[in-house]
Amino acid sequence: MTAEEAASWIRPGMTVAVSGFARAGEARAVLGTWVALQDQLGEKGQIDLLTGASMSDPVDGELARRGLLHKRAPFQANSDLRAAINRGEVLFVDEHLSHMRESFEDGVWRRPDIAILDAVDVREEGIVPTTSVGNAALFAKLAEKVIIEWNQGQPPALIGMHDIYDPGPWGHREPIPLTRPEQRIGTPVIPVDWSKVVAVVKTDSPDRHAPMKSGDAQTEGIAGHLMEFFAHEVRKGRLPLPLPPLQAGIGAVANAVFQSFLDVPWSGLTVYSEVIQDSMFDLFDSGQLSFASASAIILSKEKAPQVMGELNRYRDRILLRPQDISNNPGIIRRLGVVAINTGLEVDIYGNVNSTHVLGSNIMNGVGGSGDFSRHARLSVFVARSAVKGGAISSIVPMVSHTDHTEHEVDVVVTEHGLADLRGLAPRERAPLIIEHCADPAYRDELREYYKEALKRGGHTPHVLERAFSFHQRFLEHGSMQVRSQSVGRC
Repeated sequence: MTAEEAASWIRPGMTVAVSGFARAGEARAVLGTWVALQDQLGEKGQIDLLTGASMSDPVDGELARRGLLHKRAPFQANSDLRAAINRGEVLFVDEHLSHMRESFEDGVWRRPDIAILDAVDVREEGIVPTTSVGNAALFAKLAEKVIIEWNQGQPPALIGMHDIYDPGPWGHREPIPLTRPEQRIGTPVIPVDWSKVVAVVKTDSPDRHAPMKSGDAQTEGIAGHLMEFFAHEVRKGRLPLPLPPLQAGIGAVANAVFQSFLDVPWSGLTVYSEVIQDSMFDLFDSGQLSFASASAIILSKEKAPQVMGELNRYRDRILLRPQDISNNPGIIRRLGVVAINTGLEVDIYGNVNSTHVLGSNIMNGVGGSGDFSRHARLSVFVARSAVKGGAISSIVPMVSHTDHTEHEVDVVVTEHGLADLRGLAPRERAPLIIEHCADPAYRDELREYYKEALKRGGHTPHVLERAFSFHQRFLEHGSMQVRSQSVGRC
């Protein structure tokens, strides 16, 4: 049927589950049509929306702008949706990506009324997903009704690149038999109970490209410090060659880090991650990267035509899996993954905030960073030392929101240097982070803060009345730097 006809199955008050992971493999035609029809229908009711990760603007943005969204999970990256969440107009559940299966099994989330799934092929045994798997297999299994978007805009070369595995019910699972990133343990098709399918809609819907900022001196500095560290760890025998499987989050810093692997004398790299992005295809082309396992392929506008046009060249070196497998803590620990994720701010003891601005306003969400950081062989967090032209220091006395505690942060890297925190007590970490990672404009005040904190004593010394002084100064004067106060008064 048409997207308009299929949209009639969506009613206000429903829980709608949609395939899609950071704009990749998203089913947006039917839901987008439903959004467009609301003014005509005069209903103006709201839905709860569950996905794999973030969705593009025609879904997340339009739902937010039109006031059609009641609750959203587990991740978002849209500016209008973010604003609606921070105004309290949309309820957002910021959940670890690997946890959604268990949340359904425990009844935390009710079964979706409808799942809308993107497919490059439809077969008797089920559907072949497109550029992401995410939660699509889980939604197909649990939803009361299923709508399939048969997507003619995705390349047939995707067929055979998926590995769909169901770990079974909570508390009754056999060990997941995955010991290498390149190992196939499931099937290339998502099983579908055809008695639940109420519509099949043909679409022509290529992925919306991910915004990929170009690297700069800061990202190159971060990548350079990290490559030097990896080389040092190899020389010391603490990292093997080939390197353990690598994971990185989405964005310019992560992309720059992987780009730097082009310049090191190591081959046979593998990836076990959530996403495969631009620089990883450059590594495929160079011969440095031999295999990548993830839940989605996310490409920039510049890179997408080349990759998707030549997908047959890569298809035997990629597997796309459900996110409860790509982000499974047990597999991450078993494979000894080296995890590289991004923080918004880091405090002097190594606690990381990756989700909230000034402690209250959500940015995007924790995503899969916690799945990896807590279970990786080596957990690295990268950040620019300062942002907004130096007005905001990313190294602060105490983070305003904690997503990753000091216990799962091994290494902190900025463009100024690297702090290896492993085996160090809090009193050893603080000077290292201040001297190696902080922007020079903020080091004196951080040193002074730590010196006063030591006088107060304690295992993790703090000056509580000054712990958020950087944040308070920014709220009052628009900059965390001390000199901006006197300028503001003038």
